[in-house]
Amino acid sequence: MKLSVMQENLARGLGIVSRAVSSRSTLPVLSNVLLRTEDAGLKLTATNLEIGITCWVAGKIDAEGAMTVPARLFNDLVAGLPAGERIELEADDATTLRIKAGRYQTQLRGIDAEEFPVIPSPGERPTTRVNQKDLRHALSEVVFAAASDEARPILTGVLTRLSGDKLTLAAADNYRIAVRSLGILDSVEDTSLVVPARSYAELMRVMTDSDDPVAIMLASSKSQVLFHVNDIDIVSRLIDGQFPNYQQVLPSSHSTRAVVDRDELLKAVRLSALIASSAANVVRLRLGDDGSGTINVAAAADVGEAQGDVEAAIEGEAVQISFNARYLQEALQSLTQDQLALEFAGPLSPGVLKPTDDEEYVHVIMPVRTPS
Repeated sequence: MKLSVMQENLARGLGIVSRAVSSRSTLPVLSNVLLRTEDAGLKLTATNLEIGITCWVAGKIDAEGAMTVPARLFNDLVAGLPAGERIELEADDATTLRIKAGRYQTQLRGIDAEEFPVIPSPGERPTTRVNQKDLRHALSEVVFAAASDEARPILTGVLTRLSGDKLTLAAADNYRIAVRSLGILDSVEDTSLVVPARSYAELMRVMTDSDDPVAIMLASSKSQVLFHVNDIDIVSRLIDGQFPNYQQVLPSSHSTRAVVDRDELLKAVRLSALIASSAANVVRLRLGDDGSGTINVAAAADVGEAQGDVEAAIEGEAVQISFNARYLQEALQSLTQDQLALEFAGPLSPGVLKPTDDEEYVHVIMPVRTPS
């Protein structure tokens, strides 16, 4: 193998794929990145067997070949070379790579490429395509709500339902649910899969606010899904199991509704959360007291108290309800719309948060029982 690439291009590619490198695997090759010449460029691949990331780097190929080298060491070496330099990579065998750039020269010991796991390649025809900017925005509103506790593995994933010309994403733990629907570019038959939230987090990192599509391809085995965006492939295993029927938990009615400015409510919640964090992390919302058009956001702990009033258009009964401050803050931070509607059916019923001008998103948070 012999080729040359620009330092900034190689550094970018390694920075992308290195996020899939395994740090605790018993297989040494999973700590390596696969280098393979392909399509007049260099193909970089890393995997931890749950997620695999491939990135193509433009380069000048003099001799074909493939090998693997320690990913983090190679990444650090390339990052330390001068920007704008052309890096020459050469290997006479399958386990030794020579790296030359200007006056710098390094040699790395690697592992034969034959020992590296096979990563699925994209098929000729995608299952469907989604606008890149829309998918990135949708994932930012949902992924954070997935569980981080492995006690129920199915909840660490995001339900991804394809039906007709619509994609629905849903994530939940035991305390909240986030659901977003968006359009897709190619109509498909009904398909449901559960993608690990960690895989979607990596996909979000490589997407931009471009209108270019992301291709989604379901492997024939239906155990993996592949996302192709620009010059990057992300392959993820799917989580086996039945995702809970979240629709049964979504409230169908409410007795109190408030329309509020998202930024103002977020400021009040953040202030109270500073106090709440030193106790049970609970903030209290009081709506419609004495017929006032305000939402009172408050928290109390041994270190002190905090409260703030936020103007709102309130309809229905007065209500006092408490939430985990982090869950409420994360829900508000994930949205970008100016006006939000808060809906409640009582102090012990789930609270609903949704944009006033968007019927394709809903966020449900379970309340916290308090002594008063």
